[in-house]
Amino acid sequence: MKKVLIANRGEIALRIIRSARELGIKTVAVHSECDAANLHVKMADESICIGGNRAKDSYLNIVALMSACDVSGADAVHPGYGFLSEQAHFASTVAECGITFIGPKPESMKKLGSKVSAREIVSKSGVPVLPGSGVLKSVEDALSISKDIGFPVLLKASNGGGGRGMRIVRSEDELKRAFESAQSESKAAFGSGDIFVEKFVEKPRHIEIQILADRYGNVIHLGERECSLQRRHQKVIEEAPSMHLDEELRQRMGKAACAVASAVNYESLGTCEFLLDEQKNFYFMETNTRIQVEHPVTEFVTGIDLVKEQFYVAMGERLRYKQSDIKLTGHAIECRVNAEDPYSFMPSPGKIENLIWAGGLGVRIDSGVYPGFSVPPFYDSMLAKVICYGHDRKESRAKMLRALRECVVEGIKTNIPLHKKILEHEDYVSGDTYTKWIEEKLLV
Repeated sequence: MKKVLIANRGEIALRIIRSARELGIKTVAVHSECDAANLHVKMADESICIGGNRAKDSYLNIVALMSACDVSGADAVHPGYGFLSEQAHFASTVAECGITFIGPKPESMKKLGSKVSAREIVSKSGVPVLPGSGVLKSVEDALSISKDIGFPVLLKASNGGGGRGMRIVRSEDELKRAFESAQSESKAAFGSGDIFVEKFVEKPRHIEIQILADRYGNVIHLGERECSLQRRHQKVIEEAPSMHLDEELRQRMGKAACAVASAVNYESLGTCEFLLDEQKNFYFMETNTRIQVEHPVTEFVTGIDLVKEQFYVAMGERLRYKQSDIKLTGHAIECRVNAEDPYSFMPSPGKIENLIWAGGLGVRIDSGVYPGFSVPPFYDSMLAKVICYGHDRKESRAKMLRALRECVVEGIKTNIPLHKKILEHEDYVSGDTYTKWIEEKLLV
């Protein structure tokens, strides 16, 4: 592998450039018209404009991306996260052009891309799944299955994520309205109105397991991430490890995640997401067939560069680690800093007049913005990830509060005040949080 085209933008594109450079691999940045001054464009060995400002005209334009590969001579593509990163069609197109796709095989992506097919595969592997259905044919079908499962239930888009096409239903009376709404939103967001129903767990915790696999059948897990702090199903703060898992439960969940990967001959980096109920029972939710936004907390506690491991696997190397090599040391917390009003949560695009990021031992900032940078209104509002590492959770939290106080972003609004409020709350300190905690306890 000599040259990689990064089919993404912002902080993740910059993150990939750094690992590629350390491996001696040249990089090609692609960008929309409004992203021409982005930091990832400046840092790459070369850059190519692939279209207009709307994602569908640039970062989602497969023809433009493949043309950029042809023009630049790139022999590999890294998709990052979001955009086309989990599109099996894109991975297939890349492979058909004789270019290495840095990610799983298209066949594995297809099997895990649909939540319904993933549930079927996972249940056959002996991994616990919540009681639920296949793709629902009608509202009557949904009602019949929901009665069998027992309310409350959760309607979910089969081919989506991020909370879109998802509705909590607590009674028969709510079901018809929720069914039509979820189906419509799913079709608009993902091009498919397929939805299914599963049992809704009250006050669950969201735990995800990082997996790594090669083409030779070797699969390991790299521990868990606690991702329960969310707003409208979007993660806000993540940490590793979770204070709710002991070593026995960690290994059981890790083995379950590895079983999912083995069932589809998975290759590359991936994440299995689970719900953990108050009795410490866990249930498979979905698999993300890409690198996660929150991967730095795992890198801190394992000491492993996950992006480099993606490169090594894509180049055909065997895993460089055995399961017995993986030790979790210390504690890491990540806060997603977004360009948004911390109270109304309205996006806050515009020019950053002044910017100072925090520093010091155990503080990492992953960001693609700088003083004078104009935040466009066309994409995700995340400006940076502030990641702090300490010997334990108490020290990591103290570092994060100190780091957030050092951060200065002027000219636009950010959600830094929200992060401070969460970190200072007694429920966060004790770990007494769950997926709806921000909406039900913090913002009331």
